[in-house]
Amino acid sequence: MFARSPVLNQSGPTEFVFRAFTTVPELQALLFLLFLLLYLMILCGNAAIVWAVRTHSSLHTPMYFFLCNLSFVEICYTSVVVPLMLANLWGARKPIPLAGCGAQMFFFVALGSADCFLLAIMAYDRYVAICHPLRYTLIMTQKLCVRMVLCALGLALLLSLQLACLIFTLPFCGHRREINHFLCDVPPVLRLACADIRVHQAVLYVVGILVLTVPFLLICVSYVFIASAILRIRSAEGRRRAFSTCSSHLTVVLLQYGFCALVYLRPQSGSSVDEDRQFALVYTFITPLLNPLIYTLRNKDVKGALKKAISSKGTGEAL
Repeated sequence: MFARSPVLNQSGPTEFVFRAFTTVPELQALLFLLFLLLYLMILCGNAAIVWAVRTHSSLHTPMYFFLCNLSFVEICYTSVVVPLMLANLWGARKPIPLAGCGAQMFFFVALGSADCFLLAIMAYDRYVAICHPLRYTLIMTQKLCVRMVLCALGLALLLSLQLACLIFTLPFCGHRREINHFLCDVPPVLRLACADIRVHQAVLYVVGILVLTVPFLLICVSYVFIASAILRIRSAEGRRRAFSTCSSHLTVVLLQYGFCALVYLRPQSGSSVDEDRQFALVYTFITPLLNPLIYTLRNKDVKGALKKAISSKGTGEAL
């Protein structure tokens, strides 16, 4: 079923173009500067977390290992989308070849899925840390942590590859088709197909359940046990500290899964293309930007490591 290569389908278009946000040059320049600023903030914030975790031995724990991987995935995830988006805002719209569109869809879905799986793994890590603190180091070994991350990436790549290959075996009419979006996401590309897409929509729905619903339910179960364990803590300070370690993660989970579910799990007949594009802006820009802000502002260890690095760098330059 996946044997046909999309680039060999000569009856379809050879390239796509993305619909512009606006045709007003002044607004285009404003959006370009806004998205560029957000992109640079995402790169700097997540790179700072990766650097802090890698260079400070006090952060060499499972929780920060997963956070480091999450930040790295966020950097790759936004870099798949934003540079091409900025190029289309700066001057005339640039067409994207059919193979390029398929590649962007593959990496976007794969990295987004890996993001969701990593959030579920982080919830399990918090469950073990709070509900089984004495056995935490025995359970969350380095070998297990590496295997969990590799499994998350492997499953994400497998699901994304099959979904992208299935979609790009569809026929697309015309030489150049306009995608009503700023990236080659699955729902807007499916709308351009000149064939029955009910099977493809069903497959997308199944993938959405595997990537969004199943991990989210596992997160919910983890937090039910976490909440029960926190309520059994006698001291108010202990409850506050336990809750603070989970509130950052829970905030990111609600944003990521909530907006993704609105795009991929609701019926396509009741969805609006413009709404999908607005929701996509949230999980393309806002969630990757909030990740480093939430985890650093609410985490004393990461803040301390960054402050120590900045102060030591300043001292070194002064000498």
